[in-house]
Amino acid sequence: MQKTSKQLLLNLLLWAMIAAFVFPLFWLLLTSLKTRVDAFSYPPKFIFTPTYDNYRKVLEDGTFLHYYWNSVKVSFLSTFFSLLLALPAAYALARFPMRKKEDFAFWVLSTRMAPPIMVILPFYLVFKQFNLLDTTFGLVLIYMTFSLSFILWMMRSYFESIPVDLEEAARIDGLSRLSAFLRVVIPLSAPGIAASCIFSFIMSWNEFLYSLILTGDKTKTATVAITGFITFEGIRWGEVAAAGIMVVLPVLVFGILIQKYLIQGMTMGGVK
Repeated sequence: MQKTSKQLLLNLLLWAMIAAFVFPLFWLLLTSLKTRVDAFSYPPKFIFTPTYDNYRKVLEDGTFLHYYWNSVKVSFLSTFFSLLLALPAAYALARFPMRKKEDFAFWVLSTRMAPPIMVILPFYLVFKQFNLLDTTFGLVLIYMTFSLSFILWMMRSYFESIPVDLEEAARIDGLSRLSAFLRVVIPLSAPGIAASCIFSFIMSWNEFLYSLILTGDKTKTATVAITGFITFEGIRWGEVAAAGIMVVLPVLVFGILIQKYLIQGMTMGGVK
């Protein structure tokens, strides 16, 4: 009886936590489907006639769609190039003996310890010197600085969980080390790569400060573009909510599509 009560209490606590996380998104969705009058009604309306005018206004605004495409482009490019650089580096740290290997790994990790507000001014001055302000390349470069360390540390642990015997067996069969890495290690690491990929994408997609300071009208991202609906006439809450749903949607869909690999990657699963 006591065990059943404890289990029931834990389930109630779990559902309460889920509700606390989901309700803001649910309210954002409701606001995006309300008229201005319904959005400001008190008490709040949960039953109303939905309208898609807010989405229509956002989509008719060509500038927001341009900034939205900037977010897609920058997030995918930064994730792709971070994986391209971090996977070989993580494999080298996991497999090859080298001097001060742990010191180097900790130095890579330490690049994430500085708060962005502390380094934004040096980045701005360097980017201005090299004409990288308001460029896609500059934004991809800056996003890679905090994606690389995360992917490197995560994949290093994952590569260490894969038995070396599998690679040695592949090399006995005639594969080179590079071929064994590409044909044996990488397929076995798919869950870890998927988890690293989604987290890197989310970090790049949601980033606000660097995009606000280092971009202009040409390369501004969607997270910054949402602030454009805050005007001197007031906050256009319906359009803010609609744009917010559009920003949340890709990450949500991406996470659902690879959730199986995401869970396996986060648990650093074993080898089949």
